[in-house]
Amino acid sequence: MSKILNEITIINGKYKDQNGQEKNKYQKIGLIIDTKNGPMLKLDSIPICEPPWNGWAYINTPKPKQAFKEDFKDDDIGF
Repeated sequence: MSKILNEITIINGKYKDQNGQEKNKYQKIGLIIDTKNGPMLKLDSIPICEPPWNGWAYINTPKPKQAFKEDFKDDDIGF
């Protein structure tokens, strides 16, 4: 089975946070995976954004998947 080594992300615009500071908006466009033949790049999408994508991408450590947390008990459901 292949292992995910890195995520590929790009800057896909800007937004303002709750304090009014301008921040970059990121989009994941692919992965680098470890295969029996060595590392391979898998692109899921090619960015089309405004301003046009300049070809640069970030190679990031993958973020751990968040486990689903149950915030309620079956007894809380009224039926």
